[in-house]
Amino acid sequence: MQKNIISTSAAPKAIGPYSQAVMIDGWIYCSGQIALDPETGQLVGGDTRAQTERVLLNLRGVLAEAGCTFEDVVKATVYLADLNDFSSMNEVYGKVFSNHPPARSTIQAAKLPRGALVEIDVVARSKPPQR
Repeated sequence: MQKNIISTSAAPKAIGPYSQAVMIDGWIYCSGQIALDPETGQLVGGDTRAQTERVLLNLRGVLAEAGCTFEDVVKATVYLADLNDFSSMNEVYGKVFSNHPPARSTIQAAKLPRGALVEIDVVARSKPPQR
């Protein structure tokens, strides 16, 4: 069982002692992403819709580095600073996960890093090599 650390410049560098993602036995465990710009490390997007878009772009970059897409995601966890923003987040999220959406939990968090409005983490399964 080999553990591979996934790291890409297409998503923000970790702001703590964690990896962007870890792959083990074909499973990809992505750390939570907030709406940080990968180039500047600054929080972007003034509202939940804009932050959700940035979060999903960051996750797309991490998944791509692991050889996956959103189609490979089997579980997502969404953390919202305010559960009243559920419909705004869900509108953007639904565009990305329109076909065969993964299982999902949504939680209101008392506070998110850097004052973010939304954070999302995902678990994906890579496709086995074709023989």
